[in-house]
Amino acid sequence: MKKTTMILVSTKTGDTGKTGLANGQRIAKSNAVFEVIGDIDELNSWLGLVVVKLESSFEEQKGFLLKVQDTLFYIGAELANSPKAHLTKDHLSELEKVATELQESMSDNWYTKFLLPGGTELGAWLDISRTVCRRAERAAWDYSEESEVSAIILKYLNRLSDYLYLLRCFVNQALEFEEKKFIRKDNA
Repeated sequence: MKKTTMILVSTKTGDTGKTGLANGQRIAKSNAVFEVIGDIDELNSWLGLVVVKLESSFEEQKGFLLKVQDTLFYIGAELANSPKAHLTKDHLSELEKVATELQESMSDNWYTKFLLPGGTELGAWLDISRTVCRRAERAAWDYSEESEVSAIILKYLNRLSDYLYLLRCFVNQALEFEEKKFIRKDNA
C-alpha cells in the first residue's frame, strides 16, 4: 500500500503572536482583520449547523445556504488579501434575489415587527446566525476604517443578516409556529 505524505495542521509559525495572510504577509493576530475573519468563520460554522438541522422540506434553502457558506470563504480570503478571491456583484445580486423571492413566498401576515428570538429550534439557530452576521458586519466596518474593504463585502454582510431573518420567519411559518411579538410596556 502506498503511503501518503501527511500534511501537518499545526505549523507552529503562529506561536509568536503573528500569522500569515493569503498573500504571505505576516501580521499580529490581534490585527482587526482577524476579528472580521473570525466572525465570518463563526458565522459559517453556525450556518453549517443550520444546514444540518434543515429538514428535507427545506432543500432549496439548504442549497442556497451551502452557496452562502462558500461565499463566506471567498469573503474571508479577500479580507486576507488573497490575490485570487474577489466577491462580485453577482454574489450580492443573487442574495438579494433569493431574499426577495423568499419574502414574496410567505403569507401576507408574516411579521415585520420585533419578534422574540427563536420560536422553533431551527428558528433559534437562524437567529444566532443572524446576530453573528451582524457582528461580522460591524467588525468589517471597524476594519474598513484602517484598511480598504470592498463595498460589496459590506453590502453582502448587511443583506445576509436580512436574509437570515427572513429565512427564520419563513421556517417558523412553514413549521406552523405562532410567533411571539415583542410588546413594549409603557413603563419600559
